[in-house]
Amino acid sequence: MSTSADYYEILGITRDAAGEEVRRAYRRLAIKWHPDQNPDNPDAEGKFKQCAEAYEVLSDPERRAVYDRHGHAGLRGRAGHDFNSMHVEDIFSMFNDIFGGQSGGGGGGRRQRGPARGYDLETVVEITLEEVLEGCEREIPFKRLEVCTLCKGSGAKPGSKPIECSTCGGQGQVAQNGLGGLFRMVTTCPTCQGRRHIIKDKCGECSGQGRMSVQRKLSVKIPRGISDSQVVRVAGEGEPPPPQMSPDGTGVRGDLHIVVRVAEDERFERQGSDLITALEVSFADAALGGSVSIETLDGVSETDLDAGTQHGELFRLDGKGVPDLRTGQRGDLVVVVHVVVPRRLSNKQRELITALRDAERPAPPPKDAARKNPDGKDASGKAAGKGGFGKATKKEDSSAKSPGFWGKVKDSFGT
Repeated sequence: MSTSADYYEILGITRDAAGEEVRRAYRRLAIKWHPDQNPDNPDAEGKFKQCAEAYEVLSDPERRAVYDRHGHAGLRGRAGHDFNSMHVEDIFSMFNDIFGGQSGGGGGGRRQRGPARGYDLETVVEITLEEVLEGCEREIPFKRLEVCTLCKGSGAKPGSKPIECSTCGGQGQVAQNGLGGLFRMVTTCPTCQGRRHIIKDKCGECSGQGRMSVQRKLSVKIPRGISDSQVVRVAGEGEPPPPQMSPDGTGVRGDLHIVVRVAEDERFERQGSDLITALEVSFADAALGGSVSIETLDGVSETDLDAGTQHGELFRLDGKGVPDLRTGQRGDLVVVVHVVVPRRLSNKQRELITALRDAERPAPPPKDAARKNPDGKDASGKAAGKGGFGKATKKEDSSAKSPGFWGKVKDSFGT
């Protein structure tokens, strides 16, 4: 199955991704689209092969360089895997070569080193910020394949025996020549699917597969301070080796990867080990200061707000964030002040705010001041206060007669 889609997009990585990042992306997607994990999804096998094809190119520095320069056209005619003739087991064998203790050659058959290894599994669990703070223990439900208890993994009906595959001679693999005989590729036998035997009388419990899907539950501890999308790995809780590698399941089980999703909390935004929250205050409290209540993960905390606090100002509550996963030290709670302007005012509030506005405006100049020339004479040429307009009168500053104004504002807003 050769694809024309962009290999980087298939793996969800950037074009400058390092080799380790390519490996991690492929591993995650291979687990996600494994056909055994998606029995009801007919597209899973195609996507599984597509990911393997992308990895096969991007993991090879030489082929990746050719692809970066010339795209898919540059790869045509070069030796490599024929994904049209490969089976899922071949591709997952490559996957296990990378992550599961087996080795792989370039175009020949793969020889197993050490015990056979089963496939890894992945599942998701959602936790709250409070559980991030303290850590938690969860019952994790998941499905995995197990060796059939009736046929012990052989796939044959009890009392019968599998017969050797005549296509591969009991090897489980067949050799194919490609590109006019320039290279030789070994692939899974299409007749026995790599199992080396043909089953005539199939086991009624597992339908000849040798494996059964079983629902499992596992109690797992989630460490405090874990971040969204981080993974908890539980060794040995994956699947046993597939029948092609070990019919009776003897070998090393894969691992269970638990992706932790931290639920959004409308009260807080998380940045590392710090939390960010908004504190709404009236403009009277912002101007006068005073004690305010702030919600934290530990409960309500009382603190003093400085007089003259401005909208958008920040302050910190030390040690009120979440723990760092490595050190265990808690971050801070960053508080963003939002000064709230009331949409509706009582008559008393309106009167006081109007008085505040008037008090903040500068006093207007005397009416006759605008008529004076720079030499102190009015527009008629006479000295101010002499004839014409008569003697100027002194006006009082109204702001001087508003003692206790802020006290009234404070009383009005109940602060």
